[in-house]
Amino acid sequence: MNRIKEVLEEKGIKQVWLAEKLSKSYNMVNSYVQNRRQPSLDDLYKIADILDTDIKELLVSNKLEE
Repeated sequence: MNRIKEVLEEKGIKQVWLAEKLSKSYNMVNSYVQNRRQPSLDDLYKIADILDTDIKELLVSNKLEE
């Protein structure tokens, strides 16, 4: 699971813009945003760089808060 959708909304960035910057199709980026597909680790780093955010912000933790 990823938080790409939330980060895009927080920053007011459209999926089309991210797709162009990432050199991916809109459909591929939309699959990432909807969590139908997960980006490769390399692409996740590229997305974090493009969005000027820490890669951790794009991920959903697998640990439960205690």
